[in-house]
Amino acid sequence: MAELPGIVVVGASGRMGRMLTQVVLASDKARLVGAVEREGHDWIGQDLGRAMGGADLGVTVTDDALEAFARAQAVLDFTVPAASVGFAALAAQARLVHVIGTTGFTDQDLARLNAASRHAVIVRSGNMSLGVNVLARITRMVAEALDEDFDIEVIEAHHNQKIDAPSGTALMLGQAAAEGRGVELAQVSDRGRDGITGARKRGDIGFAAVRGGDIVGEHDVLFAGQGERLVLRHVASDRSLFAKGALKAALWGQDKKPGEYDMFDVLGL
Repeated sequence: MAELPGIVVVGASGRMGRMLTQVVLASDKARLVGAVEREGHDWIGQDLGRAMGGADLGVTVTDDALEAFARAQAVLDFTVPAASVGFAALAAQARLVHVIGTTGFTDQDLARLNAASRHAVIVRSGNMSLGVNVLARITRMVAEALDEDFDIEVIEAHHNQKIDAPSGTALMLGQAAAEGRGVELAQVSDRGRDGITGARKRGDIGFAAVRGGDIVGEHDVLFAGQGERLVLRHVASDRSLFAKGALKAALWGQDKKPGEYDMFDVLGL
């Protein structure tokens, strides 16, 4: 029997890192072979299970990502843009499937990810859940069907520790709406209103962000016309759904050619 694909979790001590670890450990289709944290972190040199407050797992947390990647077939990465870009170069060197749930990339970051994808599989998405990706597809269809008499607003809510806004998922939904309208999101995006802003510009796609408490993730796409409104909504109540989607992407990518992919590819949408 072929050995199960080995998975490395980077940013292992974080909220998503812990969840990714638990999902991989619970899977009968993959095995956890590595855990990476930043240099100087308290967990470095400890067994991952013990660092998480449980029993030993036989996986030692390291700050040497390349050494960890050498034992793996995929890496799960929900860190920060600068770290993800660095991991992408190492994952390309090791020819791993690099699953990226990180958001907030600049155009320069994306160019570096694109360069890495020439040598390895990168699956990147603003949201790894099945429901959100179906929502994005429906958003595109509705935006295509309704003209600019309907204003589009993307409203998102997350916990108070989230560091970027709008969320990657909100931008993904905005992009889907823009594609449905046949326009460039950068040309119609309205991402901040304060003071005397004047009337809304026809055809703009607006974004609003809420941050508070322990909200896992809520996203509404509002189509507001004269006398009627259509609201498409997704509510995430369990962070494990993102981790499960990421693992699904890592397994899906095992036999794919180098390149950039997203969850639409993984889910066949």
